[in-house]
Amino acid sequence: MNKHIFLIDNIEKLNIKKDSSLMMAHSFSEIFDVYICQERDFSVINSGEGKLRVHTFNSVLKDDFYMESFELASVKHLTLDHEAVIHMRIDPPYDGRYQSFLWLLNFLRDKHGVQVANDPNGIMAFNEKIIALELPQAIKSYIGSSLEDACVFLDSLKKEGEDFVIMKPLNLFSGIGVSKLDLKEDNSQKIKESLDSHGLIILQPFLSAVYDGEVRSIFYKQDYLGSILKVPVKGDFLSNIAQGAKFHKVDIDEQTLKICGEINKRLSAKGVDLVAYDILGGVITEVNTTCPGLLVELSHAHGKNFCLEMAKK
Repeated sequence: MNKHIFLIDNIEKLNIKKDSSLMMAHSFSEIFDVYICQERDFSVINSGEGKLRVHTFNSVLKDDFYMESFELASVKHLTLDHEAVIHMRIDPPYDGRYQSFLWLLNFLRDKHGVQVANDPNGIMAFNEKIIALELPQAIKSYIGSSLEDACVFLDSLKKEGEDFVIMKPLNLFSGIGVSKLDLKEDNSQKIKESLDSHGLIILQPFLSAVYDGEVRSIFYKQDYLGSILKVPVKGDFLSNIAQGAKFHKVDIDEQTLKICGEINKRLSAKGVDLVAYDILGGVITEVNTTCPGLLVELSHAHGKNFCLEMAKK
């Protein structure tokens, strides 16, 4: 494979300085021919030779692995064949728009022989939050859209001695829509509003371990790249860097590494090679496959260009 196409959101939506997809494109270009296809560039024609509107680019990566600049350059229509890899790097949420891209990427793979990373069928097969809830060590959780059953679940947690719960949408990301509920209060209206806004939600006991930080561990082709610890700002419980959390280099224990390895085998069998785990208090809470990020932060913390290592695998 010598043509790599990074399918991304429209570039003006991205934080160029620390966008993982742009760092990947820059780093892969040291070895391969690399192109950018923005969301607005993407189209499919079901007859004749497959082509995709793409851009060349000019980019500068600083020594600390943050992007100094990334500018799109010339436009061409690139032939799609078995020599091409399309990297699915459209950001969640996993909604109808995102699903449509997966269907169309499947079409291009089947019709023109391109490789897609991560594979659309693999992304569709595993919800990022639900796969973590299948584990024996999973946090006790409610997933659904029933207000009545959600309230019953909260009552059961209160009887078990819990004081707070976390409520989050099933298909959002980066801490969007996440709230902390006090079980001493009537939370039915808050739950209803979240259900009305987001559909399916998850309810879980609040883990105070989050104040000490949440681990992000990244794997590629089943190889462990590294981890960072994301620490919320003082007084907050969101460990998302997009929400202001700080981070530094950390490592994970052998047991967690083993569990991640077992999940990696399942995902790899479905063509999912780039996986990012969120780990809280030693428990895996999310298995990110849609557009795994924080590669810039991981590289910065470890002083190593992990995107270039990925390109060499």
